Amino acid sequence: MSKKGENIYKRKDGRWEGRYVRFYDENGKAKYGYIYGKTYNDVKQRLLEKKALSAKQTVSLAKCGALYNDILNAWLQSSRINTKESTYARYSHLIDTHIRPQLGKYQLSKISTQLIEGFIERKLACGRVDKSGGLANKTVTDILTVVKSTMEYARYNNYKVSCNLSKLTVKKKDKEMRVLCQTEQEALIQVLIHDMDLYKFGVLLSLYTGIRIGELCALQWEDVNLTNSTLKVRKTMQRIKETNIGAASKTKIVITEPKSDCSIRDIPLPSFMTEMARQFVEAPKAFVLTGDRNKSVEPRTMQNRFKTYVKESGINDANYHALRHTFATRCVEVGFEIKSLSEVLGHSNVNITLNRYVHSSFELKCANMNKLSFI
Repeated sequence: MSKKGENIYKRKDGRWEGRYVRFYDENGKAKYGYIYGKTYNDVKQRLLEKKALSAKQTVSLAKCGALYNDILNAWLQSSRINTKESTYARYSHLIDTHIRPQLGKYQLSKISTQLIEGFIERKLACGRVDKSGGLANKTVTDILTVVKSTMEYARYNNYKVSCNLSKLTVKKKDKEMRVLCQTEQEALIQVLIHDMDLYKFGVLLSLYTGIRIGELCALQWEDVNLTNSTLKVRKTMQRIKETNIGAASKTKIVITEPKSDCSIRDIPLPSFMTEMARQFVEAPKAFVLTGDRNKSVEPRTMQNRFKTYVKESGINDANYHALRHTFATRCVEVGFEIKSLSEVLGHSNVNITLNRYVHSSFELKCANMNKLSFI
């Protein structure tokens, strides 16, 4: 016997009839479908199957109409669980600054491969202008990586994804790295050793160990072993986007583990650097750049200090990372074994060291050419 609310009735001709909602029209009015059978149980079972299928189709239609903005939010929330805070902040910045404003309004199912290709081309050609006329290739590559990841996330969660981005890449540009020549390095050193303070000592430490600016800013005196002449790199400092709603500032300083496991390393100090360090050593928890455990120096402040020293030395403009490239180049020039150099720099393999950080100076090229003899 039929129950109230089941929408199953016995017809005058003896058959049983069941009714279910197929869909709702644009005015919200229900449109019904009907099932007929010889018994109540037969109609009830088939009606349950139809309702389940209709519900699944309704969810599928909802997913087809989902906005890309919703996928971006869901992916960000998911990625927050298994990524470093600094990585999450980077994702959030790329999405809010570049991806959401231009693509968030589109229905996910309407985003085509051609649309994404055009979006990437525009990012390379315009936006935050640099010397190439557009965003840096590395930034656009990071944007594309996030777009691909969000599309894969949507596909995994059974949303309709129409674009295929497997073959879409950003061509890498070989950026010319700034390396100080011997004359420039000597001029800079003269500025650093004159009235040396902790800031100048920090620059020298980077020049003779190749540590990154964030690693230097996070360095504490407990990381400097003067007895064994070693430097421990266990953390790094960076300014990241503040992702907590209602925060007083848009950015914040964080000290975290280095960018990769290989970046956690012990670096032997040249003996002259050990002796210099003895002049400034403070309590173990004090930051190297301040001598104070409660006060640190952030990377952009250190970058500005370095710019001042570069200007005072009279050499061509250089950013702080040039010290790392200069260190690697000087090591090669004196015959430093590449595997050891790679480990000192904190690289995962020697190819990164060779391809990105080893730059043959003109002086070295001249010296090698002069090794040739006339026959």
